[in-house]
Formats: sequence, C-alpha cells, structure tokens
Amino acid sequence: QVQLVESGGGLVQPGGSLRLSCAASKFTFSSYLMSWYRQTPGKERELVATITSADDSTKYADSVKGRFTISRDNAKNTVYLQMNSLKPEDTAVYYCYAVYRGPIRQYDYWGQGTQVTVSP
Repeated sequence: QVQLVESGGGLVQPGGSLRLSCAASKFTFSSYLMSWYRQTPGKERELVATITSADDSTKYADSVKGRFTISRDNAKNTVYLQMNSLKPEDTAVYYCYAVYRGPIRQYDYWGQGTQVTVSP
C-alpha cells in the first residue's frame, strides 16, 4: 500500500528552525513531483513548496521564500522541508503530497500530516 509518512514537526520558538521529512513507499518516488502543503483550522490547504522530478526545480509560496527550502533524496525516497526563521503564522499541519501526471490519468497521494507550532 502506498505510504507517505511525515515526521519532524513539533513546537518551536519564533525564529527557530525545524526540518520536516516525508518518507515514501510503494511507488516510484523519483518520477513524482513532490510538494508540501499546510493547513490551519477553517482555512483551505495552502501550497508551501514544490520540487519537480525532472530537474529538482523548486517553487515556493511568497510567504516562505527565503526561509524554507524543499529538497529530495531519491535514493532514500524522501522529501524534506527545511524551515528557518519560523514565525507564529507558520503554525499549521504540514502535509506531504506526491503527484504523477501520466498520459491517461493522474496518480496522487497525501501523507497524514505533521503539526508545526511556532510559539514563545
């Protein structure tokens, strides 16, 4: 069964750092575009960062540019989100997302989420 398992969330003070990990299994990780999303209660899920499968190109939400870095290790089937200079408004549940757009259909998977809380 396909799995995306996030880890690394927790409580951190403003200005601190965390590194999230998302370990993938049971699909061809290297072929998938990988993203991190986040969600707070009452709001829609927000795209935070994306990394492509072809050339590791990255894109970021304006709110995290210069502070967050997405990366992937295809040998370990893992995608990371390094979060620096954290702010209280970064508090959310962070989700890992994998998508492959094939010629006939799209395949996509979500992780279960990991809580990040930024508070004094």
